[in-house]
Amino acid sequence: MKGYLVLEDGFVLEGKLFGSLEKSIGEVVFNTGMTGYEEIITDPSYFGQMVILTYPIIGNYGINLEDIQSVGPQIKGLIVREFVGHYSNWRGKMTLSEYLESHKIIGIEQLDTRALVKHIRDKGTMIGVIVTESVFNSVGGDLQILFAQKDNLVSGEALLEAVSTKESYTMDVATEKNDYKVAVLDFGIKRNILESLALRSGHVKVFPAFTSYEDIMAYNPDGVFLSNGPGDPEDYQSVVEVVKQLLDSKPVFGICLGHQLIALALGAKTQKLKFGHRGSNHPVKDINLNKVMITSQNHGYVVVKETLEPLDVTVTHLNVNDDSIEGLKHNYKPVFSVQYHPEASPGPGDSAYLFDQFIAMMEETKNA
Repeated sequence: MKGYLVLEDGFVLEGKLFGSLEKSIGEVVFNTGMTGYEEIITDPSYFGQMVILTYPIIGNYGINLEDIQSVGPQIKGLIVREFVGHYSNWRGKMTLSEYLESHKIIGIEQLDTRALVKHIRDKGTMIGVIVTESVFNSVGGDLQILFAQKDNLVSGEALLEAVSTKESYTMDVATEKNDYKVAVLDFGIKRNILESLALRSGHVKVFPAFTSYEDIMAYNPDGVFLSNGPGDPEDYQSVVEVVKQLLDSKPVFGICLGHQLIALALGAKTQKLKFGHRGSNHPVKDINLNKVMITSQNHGYVVVKETLEPLDVTVTHLNVNDDSIEGLKHNYKPVFSVQYHPEASPGPGDSAYLFDQFIAMMEETKNA
C-alpha cells in the first residue's frame, strides 16, 4: 500500500507501507549501523522515535526472539530504503513486517533515505508522521491536521515512566571470581547490558527510575549502575538529586543517559545535538589508553565541554568525529561514565573492558 512520510517542515516522501497501517507520529532520527535492526527497534532509548536505517536493505535475517533488547518494539515507525519480506536465518521466527504489525508499528520503504538523511543532517531532527495514501489525500497534505497530535507526544518524566520497570527485580548469576551486588537504576535498560553486569558481578537488582536514595541503599549495593534511556536529561531533576546522593556513597558507573545525569549531578550542563549520534560505527578515543575504538551509540544530547572545566572531573573519552565528550571520571570519587553503549548490542565489543573497570572499582572500594 502506498504511504507518505511527512516532516513538520513540509518535506514529503512517497513510499510503500509495511507492518501496521496505523498513522504514527514521532521524532525522526537516523541510525548508521549496517546490521542490528532487531536490537535497534527494541532499544528503549528510541522510545517514541521514528528511525531511519541508512543501510539500504533491511529485513533479510528476519526476527528472532533472542536478540530483542526489551519487551517489544520501542519505536513509533521504521523508515528503510528496501524491506526484504523473505528472510534467511535458522534462528528466524517471523519477518520484520510481521513483528512490527503484531505490535502495531508502521514501516515505510521504497523512498529516498539518502535524501532524507541529508535533510535531517542539514535541518536537524524533527517531528514526522507516516500515513496511508488515503489519509494523506483526505486532508490534502495539510500539515496542521497531520500534526494535530504533536502536543500529545510523551515527554519529560513520562518518558522514563514509560520505559522503566514498574517493580524491582533481581538477576543472579553464579560466578567463580566475583560476588558483588550492583544496584541498577533502570531508565530504559537493554537486556544485554543487564547480562553483561550480572555475568561479571554475580548479583544485580534493577530499580525503577524514580526510586528513592533510601530504597536503593537498603539493598546495600557494592556499586550503582545508571542505564541508558530516552529524552532530555535536564527534564529529570528529581533523578539528578538522587544521583547526587549516590555519588557521595558508592562507586557509580553510568552510560548514555546515565552519563549525562552524572554530569548534571556534578554541576555540568547538557545540550541537544543537531541530529544526534546513532549507530554502531562511531569512533571514540580513550585518552588514557591513547587508543581509538569503534562504539555503539544512541543519544541526542551531549555534555557541554566548557561546563566541565571548573569541576573536579577529567575527560576520559572524546568523539573523533566532532570532539564531543564521550566519557569522564571524577578526580577523587569512584565515579566514571561514558556516553555510548559498551555492551555492543548491536555493535563492536571494543569497550566491554569498562564493565571490568567497574568491577575493579567496586573491589578496590570494598577492600579499602
